[in-house]
Amino acid sequence: MRPSFAVRRAGGYANSPQPRRADPASLQDLAGRSMGTTWSLRLHNPAMLPLDAVRTAVQDALDRVVAQMSTWEADSDISRFNRADAGSRHLLAPEFAEVIACAVHWAEASGGAIDPSVGPLVALWGFGAHAAGSAAPEPPSHSALTLARQRVGWQRLAFDPAQGSLLQPGGGVLDLSGIAKGFGVDQAAQALQSLGIRDFLVEVGGELRAAGRRPDGARWQVQVEALPGCSQRIALDDMAIATSGDRWHAHEHQGRRWSHTLDPRSGEPTPRALASVSVLHRECMQADALATVLSVLGPQEGLAFARRHGIAALFVCRADAGPACYASEGWPTLCADVR
Repeated sequence: MRPSFAVRRAGGYANSPQPRRADPASLQDLAGRSMGTTWSLRLHNPAMLPLDAVRTAVQDALDRVVAQMSTWEADSDISRFNRADAGSRHLLAPEFAEVIACAVHWAEASGGAIDPSVGPLVALWGFGAHAAGSAAPEPPSHSALTLARQRVGWQRLAFDPAQGSLLQPGGGVLDLSGIAKGFGVDQAAQALQSLGIRDFLVEVGGELRAAGRRPDGARWQVQVEALPGCSQRIALDDMAIATSGDRWHAHEHQGRRWSHTLDPRSGEPTPRALASVSVLHRECMQADALATVLSVLGPQEGLAFARRHGIAALFVCRADAGPACYASEGWPTLCADVR
């Protein structure tokens, strides 16, 4: 799991881990590293719980996600599945099964715009833990792409939601980088709530989830970067936000630039019409998965999908006449240039 940044915290503390002088002592900050990126937390801590205990709870929650779902760890559950024999069935840990269930749900709903078995394509295009080639990979040949596509397809996994089990069909390679980071945010949030902390803003690699309020009763806020000169400050009322885009993780070869966001249906990187998609949802896992889905579907089909499924989303698009933003219903439009 590697970072993709698009959303940053607002409110005067985004660039400093230290509280402002005007903040009460109960408004506190923590930070750490996980999933190949950083995490940060701002919490209202009126009970003055020891921060070491809070840090340990968050770190342990994220470490469990890594131990189950990181392809960068050779001994993780997902890595063992990816190496397993053809025809073997694997009982997943409850958290792993929850993420697979979410990915499969949106795979079915979107016609495969997200696919947990996309691993062969991720590596082929030079991304992920098992990327083939050098630091500056060439686009794959037609034959290599054809072979990789034959190993992709969530239906081949025969996911059993009742058992929480997956089939290794042979050559199947799971990659959950389009959803697991958001799930990690949710797990961190649950860990905080289990300690009795009700008011916080937690972030992992740019994906955020808010709960409760600041000490003054105001809602937590984030700033979403949209068009040049047009950023949106959004108040999160027990909501999460996740962003997918090609501005932070891409490769280029002989003038061709391609994004880490791949279309599992074609095996190709997504077209460059979209710079980013941001999604609001109660759960960060859902927001993360949906940001991936909408990025793959593109601005027109993605906007229609968002409206059909009641998804609050902001699309930042590239156009010949200049960049433009489009928002679905439910997105808090604060900028006159958002359509």
